[in-house]
Amino acid sequence: MEKVGRYFAVFGALLGGIAAFYLLPPLSKLLKVEFRIYESAGIIVLTSAVFAVLFFFTAPPTAILVEKSIKWLENRVTRLSLQDIAVGVGGLIIGLIIANLIAPSLAKIPIVGSFLPTIALVILGYIGISVARSKKDDILALSPWRFRQAGKVSTGTKGMKSELSFGSPSVKLLDTSTIIDGRIADICKTGFIEGPIVIPTFVLDELRRIADSSDNLKRNKGRRGLDILNVLQKDVPLEISIQDWKEDPEQDVDFRLLKMAKALGARIITTDFNLAKIAEFQEVGVLNINQLANALKPIVSAGEELPIHILKEGKEPGQGVGYLEDGTMVVVEQARRHIGETITVVVTNCHTTPAGRMIFARPKYLDKVDEDD
Repeated sequence: MEKVGRYFAVFGALLGGIAAFYLLPPLSKLLKVEFRIYESAGIIVLTSAVFAVLFFFTAPPTAILVEKSIKWLENRVTRLSLQDIAVGVGGLIIGLIIANLIAPSLAKIPIVGSFLPTIALVILGYIGISVARSKKDDILALSPWRFRQAGKVSTGTKGMKSELSFGSPSVKLLDTSTIIDGRIADICKTGFIEGPIVIPTFVLDELRRIADSSDNLKRNKGRRGLDILNVLQKDVPLEISIQDWKEDPEQDVDFRLLKMAKALGARIITTDFNLAKIAEFQEVGVLNINQLANALKPIVSAGEELPIHILKEGKEPGQGVGYLEDGTMVVVEQARRHIGETITVVVTNCHTTPAGRMIFARPKYLDKVDEDD
């Protein structure tokens, strides 16, 4: 960073010297003072020194800002479609032409006349790009049909469909938990989810790290996730693509996923409860597979009779716990002594939590005892 500071100091000295050299004549006319040669030289040297010191101390934050700006610009440009780039370049050219037409008049203004044409180029160029992009649809309506169809971005990923239309609210991003969970493949096959579906490269990297883990459980989960990716590629009738996202590589995977979803205007498909809550807080669209599974579970009403196999004891004294075929937990009063048996129970209450649905019941024979009493 000290080396960058020296370069900035040299650049500042040159900039200050050149600025003082060109500003001295108009300044002399304005103040009606005739500067001698050594006075002029002293002013130029002093200005160069001041600029050199200022640039030296502002070098570190400026270098960091420039680096981030370049990365931001690179990410924005690489995500633009051919249509956006062409329309923006056309607007820029028109803006620059207008700026050059008015530059001779601006150059005649005293003192600031030497800088105004450059400022006009920047401002009118930006205005040209902004206006052209805001009128993109009208401009494309006048273009050939083939160009209007060229609004997709290629990812170049081998083995998967690689074209993706950005800015569409139908775009879905998959997180690692969803791929490992595996139900997304079956859901996609049913046709309830529209494409395109995007798998970020950093999610793939995390999945590979899990698959290469020394922990046997994690390794099996990672390999299952890779198998699900193959199923998505071969058997799912949707547009599946892998999209590179180099922004903030040091950040957490969930943070990058949220940022990518915001940038693309996409939704995240997840089974992670915490990620879903953070996405909701940041106003990012989320499709939670666990919520979908809970919504699809059959509704059980109070008084309904169910055959339940009691597997284990519950938290409270005397309770037994069993499960429906869809995995819903059933807590049965006074059923601890029936562990390992299948009994008929009567539903007393049904409670839905963020983790799923829970049913409370009691053995049916207890109702008969109450009636006899």
